[in-house]
Amino acid sequence: MDWGFKNRLNKVLPGISSGKGSVMFAIDHGYFMGPTSGLENPVQNIVPLLPFADSLMLSRGILNYSIPNDISTPIVLRVSSGNSILNEDMSNEKLCVSLEEAVRMNVSAVAFSIYVGAEHEHQTLTEFSKLVNEAHSLGIPVLAVTAVGKDMARDLRYLSLASRIAAELGADIVKTYHCEDFDKLVDSCPVPVIIAGGKKISELDALKLAEKAIKDGANGVDMGRNIFQAQDPMKMIKAVRSVVVDGNSSMESYSKFLED
Repeated sequence: MDWGFKNRLNKVLPGISSGKGSVMFAIDHGYFMGPTSGLENPVQNIVPLLPFADSLMLSRGILNYSIPNDISTPIVLRVSSGNSILNEDMSNEKLCVSLEEAVRMNVSAVAFSIYVGAEHEHQTLTEFSKLVNEAHSLGIPVLAVTAVGKDMARDLRYLSLASRIAAELGADIVKTYHCEDFDKLVDSCPVPVIIAGGKKISELDALKLAEKAIKDGANGVDMGRNIFQAQDPMKMIKAVRSVVVDGNSSMESYSKFLED
């Protein structure tokens, strides 16, 4: 790995070098969900939260038109798309943003969803491999999102399979779901693992999820809806950071959330 690659990776996951967790803030939901609740106005709802995120995962449209170009938050750009929530099969994705575009937008990493076990598994895995080839030639880290089809269980067997395949194909970071015996998944995946926040749950449950994931060996969290759909998004991202980066307990961080 060259200096530029390492520099970008350390920006996205600063906890790797510090021995702490990292907070990635995911707001890319609109690429298949449209105007998601809490993301209707990213300028108003998202930009104020960025000082408390280690990196920001989003689509190029929102980056171009909603995020100020003077922010210092490292960008993880989603480069796969091709489906919407109107489709029965969500696995029909391809590479839809060029690496030339990613370089021009000065991103620190690119993100691509793979659908292991789904109808379009072969397509997403081969497209992902091609992305790795090109991204690495430019010194850009690649994040693999282990997207789960509706017929796949979010258990250790499946998530370990998908995560290891992603790493074997060249992923530099794997984003997956937390599960029982998650530490075994981490042990079997040779690259940093971060967990997806998933659907909106209570603030306390989201903080407990983050705490458990970090204790089980995750290098960080990539939360979206559990932050921007929280009762108070600013207080919630601070609470998540308290757990993931500062090492405070979920209960301690939640108590602070209620007090502020």
